[in-house]
Amino acid sequence: MIGKIKYILTLILVINITGASAQNSQLMYYMNLPQNHLMNPALRPSNSVYIGLPVLSGIDLNTNNNFVNFSDVFIKGQPKDSIISFLNPNYNVDKFLAKIKNRNFMESELTIQLLGIGFSVGKDGYVFLDINDRFDGNIVLPGDLFKLALKGNEVFAGSKIDLSSLRTDMKYYREFGLGYSRNITDRLRVGIKGKLLFGIASASINNTSLGIIVNNDYSHVLDANLDINVSGPVNVYMDSKHNIDSVVFDDSRFKTSSGVRDFISGKGNNGLGLDIGATYDLTDKIVLSAAITDLGFIRWKKDVTRLSTDNQFTFDGLDLVDFFNGTKTIDEISQNMIDSLKNAFVLTKSKTAFTTFLPFGISLGGSYNITSKFSLGFLSYSRIISKQLREAITLSANINLSNALSASIGYTAANHQYDNLGAALAFRAGVAQFYFVSDRIPVMWDKLKNKNSTVVLPANWNTFNMRLGMNLVFGNKLKEKKDKPMILVE
Repeated sequence: MIGKIKYILTLILVINITGASAQNSQLMYYMNLPQNHLMNPALRPSNSVYIGLPVLSGIDLNTNNNFVNFSDVFIKGQPKDSIISFLNPNYNVDKFLAKIKNRNFMESELTIQLLGIGFSVGKDGYVFLDINDRFDGNIVLPGDLFKLALKGNEVFAGSKIDLSSLRTDMKYYREFGLGYSRNITDRLRVGIKGKLLFGIASASINNTSLGIIVNNDYSHVLDANLDINVSGPVNVYMDSKHNIDSVVFDDSRFKTSSGVRDFISGKGNNGLGLDIGATYDLTDKIVLSAAITDLGFIRWKKDVTRLSTDNQFTFDGLDLVDFFNGTKTIDEISQNMIDSLKNAFVLTKSKTAFTTFLPFGISLGGSYNITSKFSLGFLSYSRIISKQLREAITLSANINLSNALSASIGYTAANHQYDNLGAALAFRAGVAQFYFVSDRIPVMWDKLKNKNSTVVLPANWNTFNMRLGMNLVFGNKLKEKKDKPMILVE
């Protein structure tokens, strides 16, 4: 069991370091891009009309965690021309565990814009429509889980393995958003965007308490009180003792086009969302802004399964005496442990609807406009996920040359890392506007060599962010005022 936990944790670490998912780029905030209203609905581009085509108009990728970097998973070995991984017996486990926190989070997000439309209305109004497919994933791993995987349960003899912080919340949904912004006064501009949400699939763990007491004789007492909620094409089968017998993916609905359409429509799992924001010209050179985005929820009613457990169970654990005297192999002991844990989780299965809330963001920004084409920006972005706060602060220098060229360079402090540089570029070729944005480009790199090759990896990098795409843009209704930023137009 310990070996299997170790492999699973390693796989999760590599996926979350190298994987990709979605959060709106902060450098995009001060650029002349139609997508900047995703962070503040009061912002608008200089174009009078924009159209975002499916997939081509925008893919936003982001992944991060708070405890592991590339340099923690792959390190230099002995001899120095070798590379060892997290699973190597020579890996310094104690050094790694010293970095582990009580709560270790991993987040992955992916947003694909299916359609985007924006156009000017009246003197200073702006209407915009977005249809996006979004995936949000959040996993919290207890520190004791890493200790159990890497050191074994003998280090817990006479104490408790605390797994009460274990949580996960993953959801895939589609959002339809309609927004409007306009000037309320000569200095104040406000925007609002309402959203209809359609949930496609979801899985979450609500953990009230979970722990394993390891007695000195290596018997175990499992204390579990948790709910697992799933909405998706899976069937969970129970045996006569209310233990999980098998979990089977239901692929029958994907054998017909109507079944596929029914699944991806999100019909039956409905929700609402809201974005609201404002900008204020404090002076001719200083512009302040604030926004709250992704306030919302989804009520899951379709293909739902709830598994609940609230019980204590005593079982024999890893009896190392049997291993040392040769009567059992480590594989046999591990299998006994797995069977015992399986029998410990006596579950109640039901078809109960459940509600999940979106992680929401709070943006506070300010820009100092040195000229009408060049500005310095400050942006604080806070994201609240299940009562957990994620904070990122970006300083940027921004150039907007009409709607022909927009560029930004920035420095971001986020996720306990303070060496992230960012760059963004958008340019127009006819009616096509191409853009690329990345907030977190690693500065320090390690070269790991072996006998046959050299691997170059980021040294201290646990956050990845990238957004790219193409828009169709028409017109340029910007009314340039002296020393005013180009994206905050009237």
